[in-house]
Amino acid sequence: MAIVTNREELKQYCLRTLGAPLVNIDVTDEQIEDRVDEAIAYFREYYFDGIEKVYLKHQLTQEDVDNEYIQLPDHVWSINRIFPFPTSSSSSQMNIFDLQYQLRMNDLRDLTSTSLIYYQQVMSHISLIDYLLNTQKQFRFNKLNGKLFIDDRWGANRGLGVGQWLIFDAYTALDPEQSPLLWNERLFKEYTTALIKRQWGTNLSKYQGVTLPGGITLDGQRILDEGKQEISEIEEQIMNQLAPLSWFVG
Repeated sequence: MAIVTNREELKQYCLRTLGAPLVNIDVTDEQIEDRVDEAIAYFREYYFDGIEKVYLKHQLTQEDVDNEYIQLPDHVWSINRIFPFPTSSSSSQMNIFDLQYQLRMNDLRDLTSTSLIYYQQVMSHISLIDYLLNTQKQFRFNKLNGKLFIDDRWGANRGLGVGQWLIFDAYTALDPEQSPLLWNERLFKEYTTALIKRQWGTNLSKYQGVTLPGGITLDGQRILDEGKQEISEIEEQIMNQLAPLSWFVG
């Protein structure tokens, strides 16, 4: 079986699968490129390995502060959480006046002789205080414009200032250039081939019934119908592989 490692090899593989070079595949290179992009977009949206969970870091710039939003790259699919960032009264480094620092310094110097039960209880209490008194930052994100709006005060000596680092729990779309194994994924190759076949049938359908020299009759409608059927079957197979939806109890 041919191993596909890049975009050009995928295109040639699909054409060979459809019969090239023995059969003339009447599609332009631009149409093939469009169908490859269509396959990538579909797999990113529905294939179970089309996106991946990542942690992104971003350092706020003056442009971010002026706009009061962060422009994220196109491959960012969703933002699940923004990790708590320090308030204006604390630094990014733990200091000697921090409760956790004092607890660890005074009570956990020797872990072999100190019970962790007390530490766990105190940390739970501190976490509860933080949850009640420090509200989580609210945010809004839409992948179609890539703008992440954080509902906080922007500017120097305020909630969000230049130079501050943020960490996002996010999902990003799989980039085949960075993850070349996608090019050789069986369903991805079959799906791209079916899309090109549908395009081929669409191109030929306007010549339906035309007889070529030698008595050959074009049957673009049959190729079109076969392409549509193959696409439908592959999409159904992909949808059946999706993880089950989570149940919400309210």
